[in-house]
Amino acid sequence: MTRTARDSYGPTMTEVGRASRALARESLLRMIRQQQDVTRSDLVELSGFSRSTVVNTVGALIHDGLVVEVHGPGQGPGSGSGRPAKLLRLAPDGSIVAGVDFGHNHLQVAIADATGVVLARSGRTFDVDRDSAGALDLAAGMVRELTSSAGVDAPKLAVAGIPGPVETAGSRLRSPSILSGWVGLSPGRELSRRLACRVHVENDAFLGAYGELTSGAGRRVGDFLYVKVSHGVGAALVLDGAPYRGVSGVAGEIGHTQLRTHTELCRCGNRGCLEAVVSVSSVRAQIAHTHPTEDPETLRFDADDVLTRRVVDGAGRILGEVLANICNLLNPSAIVLGGELGAGSPRLLEAVRETLLRDAQPACAAAVSVVAAELGEESELVGALQLATAMLPTPGR
Repeated sequence: MTRTARDSYGPTMTEVGRASRALARESLLRMIRQQQDVTRSDLVELSGFSRSTVVNTVGALIHDGLVVEVHGPGQGPGSGSGRPAKLLRLAPDGSIVAGVDFGHNHLQVAIADATGVVLARSGRTFDVDRDSAGALDLAAGMVRELTSSAGVDAPKLAVAGIPGPVETAGSRLRSPSILSGWVGLSPGRELSRRLACRVHVENDAFLGAYGELTSGAGRRVGDFLYVKVSHGVGAALVLDGAPYRGVSGVAGEIGHTQLRTHTELCRCGNRGCLEAVVSVSSVRAQIAHTHPTEDPETLRFDADDVLTRRVVDGAGRILGEVLANICNLLNPSAIVLGGELGAGSPRLLEAVRETLLRDAQPACAAAVSVVAAELGEESELVGALQLATAMLPTPGR
């Protein structure tokens, strides 16, 4: 029997071209969804495709109604160009997503459309650590309140951030010392039952890093460490433009790095853990101790008095010593400080920066920048929404 050209040589050139166009189409759609408001030049740099491939594929996506083009801000007077950039974003399809940020003692919830544009948000104080069922009930109720007030449908997908190690397999919390009331619980399954939609769960610092990667200080940084300094201390790595989870999904638990010269009792049962010394509650207690005649609730981390400066400087130096070792190991281009204390205290940031210059290897210290999270205390919530939109089914499939 005579063999055909296809049998002898595999796919035809037409078939190869069709497959290549389909790959470019899917890849660029995904990038536009994840990066929101990108230019064609951005896509060329991010994708590695030729400019002609990007231009032709984007043109087809616009023609098919999957992508829209909007005018960005002009460069302004004196810049040499007042022409606004042409930015690309997904065309809204009516899908709604929800983001939930569980803190140790608070909840933040927001809903967004399929392009990541926030429609409504809300926050409450709550003892999340001790009352898992109550926290889950409250979160679900807040989502329903937001969708009702915004006049939109229930979310198709939600992403929730938890302030503890979340194992990749099963998305369960396993640490008996962090969020002890949540151990063995599957927050995703529990919240999914309450919201009647798919729910994905991540560690909160991971979502903070994702938020900064897509919409904040890490947007144009290939390798960075995000450090959340709040009521706990957590971190997440972004390596070569992608979040790094570790083999079981719990990479970044630097809050329980032991400081041998400290004896403060940590909730994990050990003494001298980083978060027992540098967390919001610990630093606030130290400031209150040095201001015995003042109401602890009125004390601020950025107060311009010598005693507050001394406490915050000390916390920054301790954190910087730990981060110097991480810099020597990973050689990141940036450290992004988030959380209530990390993003809200320029003095802490400066103390971390000075300690890195002193303690890290000179080549590492020279390469790394220390910056506050551009999204402030919203990094985790924005990350949850951005990840939720990225997990929606690709339009047209």
